[in-house]
Amino acid sequence: MSASTPRWDIFCAVVDNYGDLGVAWRLARQIAREHGFGVRLWVDDLPLLARLAPELDPAKLAQTVHGVDVRVWDGRGAGEAADPAEVVVEAFGCGLPAGYLAAMAARARQPVWINLEYLSAESWIETCHGLASRHPTLPLTRYFFFPGFTAASGGLLRERDLFARRDRFRADAAAREALWRMLGLSTPAAGTTVVSLFCYPNAALPAVLDAWALGEAPLLCVVPEGVAREGLERWTGGGVPAGREFSRGRLTLAVVPFVAQDDYDRLLWACDVNFVRGEDSLLRAQWAARPLVWQAYPQAANAHRAKLEAFVARYGAALAGEAAGAWRDFLSAWNGEGDAGRSWHPYAAARSLLQDHAEAWAAARAGDADLATALVKFCVDRV
Repeated sequence: MSASTPRWDIFCAVVDNYGDLGVAWRLARQIAREHGFGVRLWVDDLPLLARLAPELDPAKLAQTVHGVDVRVWDGRGAGEAADPAEVVVEAFGCGLPAGYLAAMAARARQPVWINLEYLSAESWIETCHGLASRHPTLPLTRYFFFPGFTAASGGLLRERDLFARRDRFRADAAAREALWRMLGLSTPAAGTTVVSLFCYPNAALPAVLDAWALGEAPLLCVVPEGVAREGLERWTGGGVPAGREFSRGRLTLAVVPFVAQDDYDRLLWACDVNFVRGEDSLLRAQWAARPLVWQAYPQAANAHRAKLEAFVARYGAALAGEAAGAWRDFLSAWNGEGDAGRSWHPYAAARSLLQDHAEAWAAARAGDADLATALVKFCVDRV
């Protein structure tokens, strides 16, 4: 294949959640669809990916879906003998099969090898983005590519037509009603605040549920099946099965089946406030242009605090006065430092300002380079 149409191999291993796979799958689809390159996506947990993309057959070791050649990488030899592509993306430092690395080194022209890093708002990534590192024993160079919020980073993952699809959905009452039917819910009544909840186990959850139950207005909280299961079981006294609802005071909890990636986007678009976690859902909540609440992936020794504080400062920089304090205080409390139940009320009171800010933030980012396009340019220039 010519250098003008390089093939891409993207490797992704599951750590303990869906975020890594979600990012890798979005990136693979976008590079294939919008840039026209042949893409193989190597994953070590196909059944998990099939939950995000039900079009996939979890029993097939090789298949093509949405223009992406999906292969199983099982850590026991699969991928070892593959002919390396011209561009190799190692998602989040997952490592590459030893045989594949050797084949990369044996090529007359070494592949462009990318280590795709996690998204961060921290300023230090700008000094590391694009840096090269030689392999200690093989004639290979790996480049570190950092997604981020500034022109000095690799940009943010965003499909070209994403905002147009979002706006069409919001203007189409029938499409919104179809979403609620698919989730097994009735269309929320006027005056109901609709919240999506996607979080890690969180000690702050009961206090927030109490605040919602004791609130002045009705609130519907939509929770994907399996999310915050133990916390919800304790608070409800037995849990809520998928497809069922639980009500206390002004709060209705609705547990819905785990949905495909594209349907999750629609859920974010349909809600008034979105609680998200990790990386992939955080970014999709920003593109939804609705007030958001982020739970950073918890790390030992509170190492995630720096990442959280950097995002809070960057995203909230244009907020002022009480809205800025409400945004900062509630995210801090939701991430373990403060009274989340008490902090919810100022956050809710500032919701109209937070909505205006969310729309302005998403619109401003629409003018920035997206991650896939920036990555393609970086690699094609080096093939």
